[in-house]
This record gives sequence, C-alpha cells and structure tokens, in this order.
Amino acid sequence: MKKTAVKKEIQTNESEQILNIAVKALDDGKAADVTVMDLQGKTSIASYMIIASGTSQRHVASLAEQVQLKLKEAGFRSTSEGEEKADWVLIDAFDVIIHIFKPEVREFYNLEKMWSAVAEIRTVNA
Repeated sequence: MKKTAVKKEIQTNESEQILNIAVKALDDGKAADVTVMDLQGKTSIASYMIIASGTSQRHVASLAEQVQLKLKEAGFRSTSEGEEKADWVLIDAFDVIIHIFKPEVREFYNLEKMWSAVAEIRTVNA
C-alpha cells in the first residue's frame, strides 16, 4: 500500500472515531435533531459535519462542553467558538465540524439546505 493511501486510511479512521464520539456525546446530552453530513470527497474543509440543536443557551453550552470533554478524553484535540453567547457553538475537531444551535438560530442559517446539494445527509435522532 502506498504511503499516501495509508495516511488517508488512518485519517478516515480517526475521522470516524471523532464522529462517533461526538454523536454519542450529543445523544447522551439529549441534543435534538442530530444530523450527520458525509462530506468525504466533496470538500477539503472536513470529512463530516454534525449539526445538532440544544433547547436553550445553557443546553447548547453544556452539549459543546461535553463533546469537547469526550474528545479530549479520547486523545483528540478540538477548538471552539461561540460559547460566550451559546446561540451557536462551532467545534472544529480535526476532520469533523460540529455545529450546535438553538433551534431558531439553526432554522435561520439552515446549513442542511446549504450543504444538501453536495452532502449525503442522515438524521441520527429527531
């Protein structure tokens, strides 16, 4: 196997691990409408995008904190923005981007519609 193929396989495996950790943390935290978008081969920004909703600013902030904590416990790094206001928190976790919104903010930005032309979208819970 070529060196680039091995690197891509490792990267894909890590992306899927991060995806699974984040989805489980969101599910455990009672996030609503968790959606996963498969962006592999469609864009260079990430392999996956997760979009979820919290019921309030406090819930959004708590979900973001738990996702980052679970990723850190598993040895993955992440950065985030938006915790102060907590209407929309963005977590950048290697090759997975996680958006956690209050429902009205999610509806306003409608990222699912924006990405639907290029991404395979699946709902994890509703």
